[in-house]
Amino acid sequence: MGNPYSNGQESIVSLSRKRKKELRRLQKDANQLWENQQVLVGHAAEVAREAGRQLGKLNREQVVPVVQDTYNRRLAPVVDRGVKMGKHVVDDKVVPIVGGVVGTALTAWDVANAKRHGLTVHARKAVPEKKGPGLGSIVAIILGAAAAAGVLYAAWQALRADDELWVADDPLAAPDA
Repeated sequence: MGNPYSNGQESIVSLSRKRKKELRRLQKDANQLWENQQVLVGHAAEVAREAGRQLGKLNREQVVPVVQDTYNRRLAPVVDRGVKMGKHVVDDKVVPIVGGVVGTALTAWDVANAKRHGLTVHARKAVPEKKGPGLGSIVAIILGAAAAAGVLYAAWQALRADDELWVADDPLAAPDA
């Protein structure tokens, strides 16, 4: 695309000496401005670094001691009480509960292991498991047999052939009026 101001003809624009001189002065001023800005930016960076160093010194010399003193006077006693209370709760409440749970779990584990190996745990000692029925099993069998005998006897009494329980074969006569 061509130059919109050239009436369709491409030609090299020739500048007058005066225009060239003005452009060179403008270029020189722009370069000088750029150099001045670079110096200014460098100086601003130095000032910012020094401000940071001074702020760090002020923080170490003034702010930290005041904050440390305020913490020691006001917050440290409260924090210490909270830590002591937390330690008390953990030592007197949480540890016994967790210990009980762990102890119960370990006891259950021991019982399961003993059962797997054919042993019985009695008073936290593993003893060989008894073979055969115990006294409780024998008593239960006797009571069960007695109950079954009682039920059979009651059924036999209800179903036995008793002449008094049967209805007579004669039809009943109609009552006289």
